[in-house]
Amino acid sequence: MRGEFVAMDMSEYKEFFNKMQQAAQRDLRKEFLRYLDGLGYEFLRIVQDEIIRRQVVDTRLLLHSFEKGDTSNLWTIKEAGLALEVGSLVDYAQYVNDGHWTNKKGQEGRFVPGYWQGDRFIYSPGAKTGMYLKQKWVEGAHYWDSAVRIMERVFPKLLERQMQEWLNNYFKAG
Repeated sequence: MRGEFVAMDMSEYKEFFNKMQQAAQRDLRKEFLRYLDGLGYEFLRIVQDEIIRRQVVDTRLLLHSFEKGDTSNLWTIKEAGLALEVGSLVDYAQYVNDGHWTNKKGQEGRFVPGYWQGDRFIYSPGAKTGMYLKQKWVEGAHYWDSAVRIMERVFPKLLERQMQEWLNNYFKAG
């Protein structure tokens, strides 16, 4: 029908919209950034747990690279877009997760300098002793993939709980 419209009285929502504006201008953005920071810590904890649970052979460099503040850690918050990027800068982290070949393509084997300490091989660049690695596939530990699946499973519950807390704190009646 032309020329006709429906008028709706939204005055009862005025207080709600005023509170929304106040919350956005005050602490809600800071709290959301704090929440993102907490999610980052939680995800790094899960990654570390998965590295330990999957018994990834490591000199602790990989494990420590999943701690905020470690020089090998990647931790970036893009505040305007409210995005958090976490990870490891350790060059072999992806190989340990995804799997890798022991040698370059076309290389049948290679000598790796070092020595054995019990059943553990210690890499030592200047050593005259070592071991010969034949070409083979080393299956990945998939610690990162597992941590992502765990986080995807728990994130909705964490976010729902936090959103309810924010609604209770910022938009309660009165």
